[in-house]
Amino acid sequence: MSNIKNIAVFTSGGDAPGMNAAIRAVVRTGLYYNLNVFGIGRGYDGMVHGDIFPMDAKSVANIIQRGGTILKTARSEEFRTVEGRQQAYENLKNHRIDGLVAIGGDGTFTGASKFIEEHNIPIIGLPGTIDNDLVGTDFTIGYDTAINTVIEAVDKIRDTAESHDRVFVVEVMGRDSGLIALRAGISVGAECVLIPEIKVEYEAMMDRLDRTRKNKASRVIIVAEGDDAGGAFAVAERIKERFPHYDMRVSILGHIQRGGSPSCMDRVLASRLGVVAVEALLEGRRGEMAGLIHGQAVFTPFSKAIKHIGTVNENLLRLVDILSL
Repeated sequence: MSNIKNIAVFTSGGDAPGMNAAIRAVVRTGLYYNLNVFGIGRGYDGMVHGDIFPMDAKSVANIIQRGGTILKTARSEEFRTVEGRQQAYENLKNHRIDGLVAIGGDGTFTGASKFIEEHNIPIIGLPGTIDNDLVGTDFTIGYDTAINTVIEAVDKIRDTAESHDRVFVVEVMGRDSGLIALRAGISVGAECVLIPEIKVEYEAMMDRLDRTRKNKASRVIIVAEGDDAGGAFAVAERIKERFPHYDMRVSILGHIQRGGSPSCMDRVLASRLGVVAVEALLEGRRGEMAGLIHGQAVFTPFSKAIKHIGTVNENLLRLVDILSL
């Protein structure tokens, strides 16, 4: 066991449903092991500016069901500098903090790796991002809630599309990853799913739209914001050029995908990983992300976790082709 007595938890990067459940788990696990637990407001920016405060069981009461993050999150240009990271380290030392739990994505873990390299402070990461694009866990905290938010929204869009015989192009989040678009697209019965990982084959898409016109009153195309087609409006324009008689509509779901009460899956995932993270610090681990693979806790070095998953499950892609007829 390590000599860690004081730990701090913070959230960084984009918020994700389930972050509060993770914060709660970290705080209460720390207290269970008789540690002093601190929160850091506004991520690395708060670390640089000394926004550090003690937390107890009461401070995380009644937050497991809340979206967002009670610790807030922010980008920090100052932490990108050597001077900023030095100031952050001094602030941690002033509070005698000797271990950190960082909840976030690749940017969070990149900063953590640099911080460990310069100041040798133990840090364990938790995968908090709706994109599910980290290596070392089957699912990231927030992903399940985000795709269910998309499903609920598109189901409602499908109702009005069906009523008016319309084609809807729906844009979802996923600048670098199409995993939200792909899984949600299958779940809503989308006719086409466009994602960054796969080059758009316009002719095949047009043929499918024309072929399904006879069987369906409405059609829905799911587009990840980072696809190479240029987003929902660009896709809609190309379709309108080919089929000017189509009644087209574009819907961009935007940041509603980040918000909302976390699903049961995200609450349990965040709770399990929060406990695992604190115990990992006590065991002397550092520079690793805690994740779940096949239901078992695993640890992945930050350098490997932050490498974006460049391939997608071909079986999921096949489902779109087979079931869109």
